[in-house]
Amino acid sequence: MQPALEIQNLQKTYASGHRALDGISLTVRQGDFFALLGKNGAGKSTVIGIVSSLVNKSGGTVKLFGQNIDENFAKAKSSLGIVPQEINFSIFETPFQIVVNQGGYFGIPRRTAMERAEQYLTQLKLWDKKDVVSGDLSGGMKRRLMIARALVHRPKLLILDEPTAGVDIEIRRSMWEFLKNINNDGTTIILTTHYLEEAESLCRNIAIIDEGVLIEDTSMRSLLKKLAHETYVLELKAPLKVRPEEIPGFLLLDPMTAEITIDKSVGISKLFETLESANIEVQSMRNKSNRLEQLFLELVENSRQQQIR
Repeated sequence: MQPALEIQNLQKTYASGHRALDGISLTVRQGDFFALLGKNGAGKSTVIGIVSSLVNKSGGTVKLFGQNIDENFAKAKSSLGIVPQEINFSIFETPFQIVVNQGGYFGIPRRTAMERAEQYLTQLKLWDKKDVVSGDLSGGMKRRLMIARALVHRPKLLILDEPTAGVDIEIRRSMWEFLKNINNDGTTIILTTHYLEEAESLCRNIAIIDEGVLIEDTSMRSLLKKLAHETYVLELKAPLKVRPEEIPGFLLLDPMTAEITIDKSVGISKLFETLESANIEVQSMRNKSNRLEQLFLELVENSRQQQIR
């Protein structure tokens, strides 16, 4: 099976001399939910721009489902759906018009485009707004509309560039569920996001770019194994009977909520021993959601230190 996306030695140098990409190579398998992470200016949007033909590359090759974009971009593009960071539809058209018209750009019969517009606007909880002028939609609704528009031609690969930026947590989680469902149905998804818990929750594989260089390309599970420490959030059954500073790695957030950080090599059994010896009764326990963020910062710092050397 051909990869959904195959990038080899991708380079981009702008006229100013700024080198945005320095020989990046990565492969995204069909059916994957793939995270492409990096700080602002790292090169993520440049990669997406090249893949979608909005940015001219300086070197390297890009293939979509085996089709080289330099040789047969029209065919390659038919398999691609893009949700950019910026809202880029006409604010004077309605959601229904925007999605149906997008279908026309891909040669989809109008009746089929109308059926699909209804399907995706309904799934994304926008059908009741189908005839509202799009400029009057909330930010979260506009983000969901862009996803519906990108899907109308049924792309095999969907690229989402910061799709939940500025969206409240309730809408964000409903979008997560929608994306999980279409991925389970076979759509390959590439996600860029600054919400690292989003990447951890959704994605199976991950690549990290820093200053135009690929510093990590692995599975999410393998990446998280590199964490030296693990932080847990504890919901307590009763207020503490000891002083928080007497417990190593313990931080009391409020009278009934705490965090505790342990060396991952020690194991969770040691955590339970620590809690028991301090007479701490725990109602529930979960991983702290920022563990990927901690690892991300460590990887970027290590990469930069190696470049200095």
